[in-house]
Amino acid sequence: MTPKAILAPVFVQVLLTFGLLLWTGRVRFAAARAGQVKLKDISLGERSWPAPVQQVSNAFANQFELPVLFYVVTGLALATAQADTLFVGLAWLFVLTRLVHAGIYATSNVVIRRFQAFLAGAVVLMAMWLVFAGRILLA
Repeated sequence: MTPKAILAPVFVQVLLTFGLLLWTGRVRFAAARAGQVKLKDISLGERSWPAPVQQVSNAFANQFELPVLFYVVTGLALATAQADTLFVGLAWLFVLTRLVHAGIYATSNVVIRRFQAFLAGAVVLMAMWLVFAGRILLA
C-alpha cells in the first residue's frame, strides 16, 4: 500500500478537525456579536455558550479523543509497513464514523444516534489496533 493511500484518511480526519475549528469560531463570534453571551461569562469556561455553539465546540473537542489513537496506529502501521488494504479500509471506515458523529453532534444532536456513531468508530479503531498488534506480535 502506498503512503498516499494510507495517509488519505488521515488527511480527511485532519480536515474534519480544522473544519470544526473554523465552524466553532464562526458560531462563537456570531453568538457574542448577537449578545447571547457576555465575555465575562465565558472567560473561565465554556458552559455559558448557547447549546448550538456548545454542540459544535464539543464536536471539535471530540476530535482530540479517539482520533489520537487513530493517528498513532496509522503512523505506526505506515512506519512498520503493516498497512494493507484491510487496514486502509478500516481507516476509511473510522473516518466515516467520525464524520457522521461530528455531523450529528453539531446539528441535531440526537444522543442515541451520536452514541451509535461513536461506538461504531470505537469498534473500528479497536479492530485497527488488533490487526496491527496481531501482525507485529505474531510475525
